[in-house]
Amino acid sequence: MEEEKKAQKRVKPITLDKLPPGTDETLEAEFRKSRRERRSLPDTIENRELYRDIIQIAWPSLCELFLTSLVSMVDNMMVGNLGDWAISAVGLATQPRFIFMNLIMALNTGTTAMISRARGRQDREKADRILRQCMVLVTFIGVVSAILGYALSEPMVRFMANEGLEPDVLLAGTRYLQVQFLFFPTLAIASTITAALKGTGQAKPSMVYNTIANLVNICFNWLLINGHWGFPRLEVVGASIATGIGQTVALAIALWCVFSGRFYCTMHMKHLLSFEKDTVSGIVKVGVPSVVEQLFMRVGMIIFTRTVTSLGSVQFATHMICMNIQSMSFMIGQGFAVSSTALVGQSLGKKRPDMAEHYSRRCRNFGLAAAFVIGILFFLFRRFLVGLYNKDAELLALGSYIMIFVAILQPFQANQFILGGSLRGAGDTRFTAMVMLITIVGIRTALAYLLVTLLHMELTGAWIAVAADQIARSLIIMWRYNTGKWKKIKL
Repeated sequence: MEEEKKAQKRVKPITLDKLPPGTDETLEAEFRKSRRERRSLPDTIENRELYRDIIQIAWPSLCELFLTSLVSMVDNMMVGNLGDWAISAVGLATQPRFIFMNLIMALNTGTTAMISRARGRQDREKADRILRQCMVLVTFIGVVSAILGYALSEPMVRFMANEGLEPDVLLAGTRYLQVQFLFFPTLAIASTITAALKGTGQAKPSMVYNTIANLVNICFNWLLINGHWGFPRLEVVGASIATGIGQTVALAIALWCVFSGRFYCTMHMKHLLSFEKDTVSGIVKVGVPSVVEQLFMRVGMIIFTRTVTSLGSVQFATHMICMNIQSMSFMIGQGFAVSSTALVGQSLGKKRPDMAEHYSRRCRNFGLAAAFVIGILFFLFRRFLVGLYNKDAELLALGSYIMIFVAILQPFQANQFILGGSLRGAGDTRFTAMVMLITIVGIRTALAYLLVTLLHMELTGAWIAVAADQIARSLIIMWRYNTGKWKKIKL
């Protein structure tokens, strides 16, 4: 009991805790107010307090995402030194692995949404039960996915190649993917613990263990890719093993976090294999639409990637470099999306939809300002950034041009990440699934096929399709958010 009180104290109070809970009557009254009235803060709350809450959750997430993205860039640079064939090989393995992450990511969405609601209601026991059930489910899914993924690695890589790449690239991609699946359960379990901690507003632990894991990854990259200090030269396979070792370190620390009793969510060995139908059904209610969302996204991305691989090694390597640089900028939208998801969920758990809107709008303001700055930097230093990966003249020229698209898309990207995080925090996952169907499958893949295959616009056509997808998704999600329907969802 004393340990529980200590864990409770470690959770910093948010501004929302100063306000009394709302009721169903106040919830309905909230929707009848004008937009101007809804945007006014309660008399007892100051604007700076909300920004403080947002930063309290966002800064560890931003640091974590920045370091993870930076390591991904370094990873690709170290692999890129082997040649454009190595970048292509790693690129072939990316989408197949994410297919198997669909269920895990869906469970994580449900985990964050439900735990944030429980945190808002100050129901720590409920939060513990949710985490426990998610851990059981994700362990089973992770092991099954690892077995299937390893067995299907070669046909998946061949399918992704679309007969546009050399046999050596296919072999390297297959071996890279097989190693990734050997470590798949560790990645799955650690990501679920991260989702649970962020749902409570505790983003620092995941920042710490993922930072340590990334440093371990870089060290083993240096040792295994080219073979230093007596280690074998494993090239692309060495990079995959280094990633897996880093993920294992992250899992070990993450497990300590939830079993130590030092944080809001706690695991106990005696309850580890218990099954609670009601809790699981709640997770599934939120998670199933997310499965569909992720499935639509991955199917679309696979078709899109196959279209790009048909352009050959140089253009596909250029595409993967620009995508990797773009992923570095995801940290802005994703970092503030973590704050938005947690604070919206906690606000709705306390039946304060007014505060949910206040938090989400301020998260977006922060994110958009940062995105404009990142976009300008990407435009100004685009040739330098591409050159960090590969110095080939053709690749540099093409990559510098494609980076203009990456720079322009920054505000749209941040907007859809953050408002999408608000919708997921409210449990509005069905709509986001439909958005993925419309934009990824209906716009990106169809337009890429038209521009690349039929009109022969090569990589430029592919990135026009990316831009159309990002802009459309941003506008549709913003429209949904502005309707306010997400505030009425009950979990």
